[in-house]
Amino acid sequence: MLLSLQILSNGAYTSIEHRAAVNKERERISVAMFFNPKFEAEIGPVKSLLSPETPPLFKRMLMEDYFKDFFSSNLNGKAHLEKMRIQCVERDRGEKVETQIQ
Repeated sequence: MLLSLQILSNGAYTSIEHRAAVNKERERISVAMFFNPKFEAEIGPVKSLLSPETPPLFKRMLMEDYFKDFFSSNLNGKAHLEKMRIQCVERDRGEKVETQIQ
């Protein structure tokens, strides 16, 4: 189970699709990290990283719901990450309204 560092960091660190590629010119180093909170935990961007200047880019949800959604989806690459993203829609008057991707 992978909880994306991109979600926790509110986009400060980007997540890449896992793939192995050989490059004869450069060495490649991969670091595996596993973070799996309790099912009752609420997950989303770390609150200390949020401010009016840096609003949340990803929605918050219970780990249990994240887990169920992750494994019930027909995943293709970063599809689940994009499903958690909050979209900002600008209206005619220039005000921003947050809407969540469903």
